[in-house]
Amino acid sequence: MPKIIYVTHDNQKHYIEVENGLTVMEGAVQNDIPGIDADCGGGMACATCHVYVKEEWLDKLPKKEDGEEDMLDMAFEPKKNSRLSCQLIVSNEIDGLEVYIPSKQS
Repeated sequence: MPKIIYVTHDNQKHYIEVENGLTVMEGAVQNDIPGIDADCGGGMACATCHVYVKEEWLDKLPKKEDGEEDMLDMAFEPKKNSRLSCQLIVSNEIDGLEVYIPSKQS
C-alpha cells in the first residue's frame, strides 16, 4: 500500500499506509490524523480537508478542477500548493506523498 506522510501544523509526522483508490482525506480520517476535519465527507462542498502539498509532488498530481479552486478560495490561508485532500486519489504513483496540514481549517 502507498504511504502518505501527513505533517501537522506542529511538525508531527504521521506515516500512514492508505489503500489505493481512497483519498488522502479518507486516509487521514480513518487514521485519526489531527487537523483534517472533512466536514462534508469528501463532497467538495467545504474546505475543511485543505492541505499544502510538498512542492516536489505538485506536478505528479492531477490538476485542480474549477470546483476545487472555488472551495480553496474559502480555505484558511490558501497558497499555490493548496489542495483539497478529498480530491487526491491514492495510488502507487503517489507513494511517499507529503502533505502539510494548516494550523486550522475554515
